[in-house]
Amino acid sequence: MTATTLHRRPLFADPRAAQAACRSFISRRCLGDARLLAWVLMPDHAHWLLALGQDKPLAKVVESLKSFSAREANLATGRTGPVWARAYHDHALRRAQDLQQIARYIVANPLRAGLVQRVGDYPYWNAVWL
Repeated sequence: MTATTLHRRPLFADPRAAQAACRSFISRRCLGDARLLAWVLMPDHAHWLLALGQDKPLAKVVESLKSFSAREANLATGRTGPVWARAYHDHALRRAQDLQQIARYIVANPLRAGLVQRVGDYPYWNAVWL
């Protein structure tokens, strides 16, 4: 799943906003019984690999991720207003063996964007396989 910031503004280039958003991504209150398997927060977008639970449908999990992270990022930076664009892009995976390959692709985003030389140098990502 991919969500962009409103007008692709690089709001998460500010470490205070990025750190606050990252903390919200792993909050049990935010996710319910869904699980984030891998994610990366880029300056102007986020990628999430999710395993849905029984409590919330996909749209509600995305709404929670976006609203929790927006609130926390705004609090951390003293700003107000929308953070995320309304839309998001999702793609359902059908085979379990695809998960690690997709996770590697997700966490390598900072490399492809030229933000770092090694994945480990980028602070705003995680995967359950670590």
